[in-house]
Amino acid sequence: MPANLVQEDLLSSLPSPSVARELCDAAVEPIELASPAQNAAGPGCELPDALIDSVWRADQLGHSRTSAVSTGFAALDAEIPEGGWPCGCLIEILQPQPSVQEWRLIGPSLRPLLKGGRAVVAVGPPKPLHLPGLRHLGIEEQQLSWVVANAPSQRLWATEQLLRANAAAAVVTWMPQARPEQLRRLQVLAQACEGLVFVCRPLVARHDPSPAPLRVVARPLVDWQIEVQIVKRKGPAQEVALQLSSVPGGIENVLTARTRRPSALKSSSTSKENHVVVGRSAHLDPSHLAREVLDRVASL
Repeated sequence: MPANLVQEDLLSSLPSPSVARELCDAAVEPIELASPAQNAAGPGCELPDALIDSVWRADQLGHSRTSAVSTGFAALDAEIPEGGWPCGCLIEILQPQPSVQEWRLIGPSLRPLLKGGRAVVAVGPPKPLHLPGLRHLGIEEQQLSWVVANAPSQRLWATEQLLRANAAAAVVTWMPQARPEQLRRLQVLAQACEGLVFVCRPLVARHDPSPAPLRVVARPLVDWQIEVQIVKRKGPAQEVALQLSSVPGGIENVLTARTRRPSALKSSSTSKENHVVVGRSAHLDPSHLAREVLDRVASL
């Protein structure tokens, strides 16, 4: 077919200008959208429990159906969304120095877990465990096992096997070096555990990314106290750190009223020393007295 005939057929098939204008106006005509109120749930609509647990406001503590164990400190339980150490998740304990206050922090929560005959397993503790002190926490020798693992890969492998077995009431592992993907794998395995899973790490790891739902910083204080600050939780940031009274096991019964506050004893002794130094008369100083005698002799 000649090109001129094809062009005439195309032109003849196009609508007239008036019809084309009507089609364009119909295409751009605004469509009435349903208001957001029509899509909202009615007053009598009840959401499923799974949906309620998965939605929470960032300015409130998020509560879940995960079982929890009381920490032994009422003030700390009130700051944790689950009301205690949550089971089935990774709990990260950050501290400036290992083997100083981790047992004082987690020890009071382990006693009720051992009633069923299960044990506490420690993986790679940096120092030998103090059995008499743990006994005062309610942990007997037959209820305690520890794994000697020095290399980071050994600690990771041992912790993974314990979480897969789900046979321990609590797993406490020390990981000074751990990558985020390694901690993420532990978090996935911990979700199938019924006990507590603690990972002790140095304080410098505070700013490193971590999949642990709960991260706690613990520092030792004077007067048998520890400072606890929650740096990650399902809820708003904790504004003020907690100061918890934590006397090591076996010392509670031998402390007197004065030794319960060592800082008061130190301050009183320091004030006495300052009083002696400040209140000392100049003529009692031997060097000053000798210099005064020489000056008088020279003036004769």
